[in-house]
Amino acid sequence: MPRPAIVSALLLVSACSGGKPEAERSFDPLAQAHPQPPDTTPYQDPLFYIEGQLCQHLRRIHQDSRGDLWFGTNVYGLMRYHNDSLVYVEEVDGQRIGRITGILEDEAGNVWFASYGGLLKWDGHTFTRHTREGEVLELWCLAMDREGTIWVGATDGAYRFDPSAAYGNAFKPFPIPKVAVPDTTSVYGRDRITAVRVARNGDLWFGTDGFGLCRYDGEGFTHYTMAEGLCDNVVNELMEDAAGDLWIGTYYGGVSRFDGSTFVNYTQQGRVQGVEVGALYQAPDGAIWFAAENHGVYRFANDVFTHFG
Repeated sequence: MPRPAIVSALLLVSACSGGKPEAERSFDPLAQAHPQPPDTTPYQDPLFYIEGQLCQHLRRIHQDSRGDLWFGTNVYGLMRYHNDSLVYVEEVDGQRIGRITGILEDEAGNVWFASYGGLLKWDGHTFTRHTREGEVLELWCLAMDREGTIWVGATDGAYRFDPSAAYGNAFKPFPIPKVAVPDTTSVYGRDRITAVRVARNGDLWFGTDGFGLCRYDGEGFTHYTMAEGLCDNVVNELMEDAAGDLWIGTYYGGVSRFDGSTFVNYTQQGRVQGVEVGALYQAPDGAIWFAAENHGVYRFANDVFTHFG
């Protein structure tokens, strides 16, 4: 996509709202999009707002199979870049969606979003909000397994979501046992699931808020904490690379790589600056990219870190 087109698109911002507050109701915010007059600019969080910027904190970027770019923000909902225009999506069913913490696309082309406003689905025309018996879950992550089940991490734990289930029964709690951790330093809550990844062998990996990593192999749970070599017990992000190694971005300890038996803690080795790491991504050329809070971006290839910041 040409860079000038993206820059031009940033000048064409629209706001989207509408619909009645009703669970599982769909509407088309893009059809209702209209240019924003100055007095209805997107909500400005005083913690992140900087005059002149469209958004101060992006959490997720995703390009779907239609070629559209989706930007998940920290407090302002979604931005969608489509046909050389940029559209804000701040509300679904008349409720703010807030923080976007995960984006994925299923085989049918539906785009799913984990948000503070619950689980959202975009089918190319309309948004649908999925709730648990009318209750909106605060979501922090999502992943899809081979069977099409969506796994989500919420403030109060992990859930399985079956898109084909009847209304009210789609979310099933997935209790994860806690391991004893001395001096737990939870950031938001002891039950919060911060990250979820489905490994190529089918194993499920969960990141927790103060209790390290947890692996579910279909039969039982295995826990990994600082006692086993993990660099920090508050996990931000998980990614499996092409070799099958698990990369872990944490809140207080930087970045680690786990090969199934041994943790390599690059931040503790002094090779990476910044203790809060997220946005892990492996490029088609095999290089690993990630962001370090207040320290820019790192690229890892051929056992060499290159710093951009």
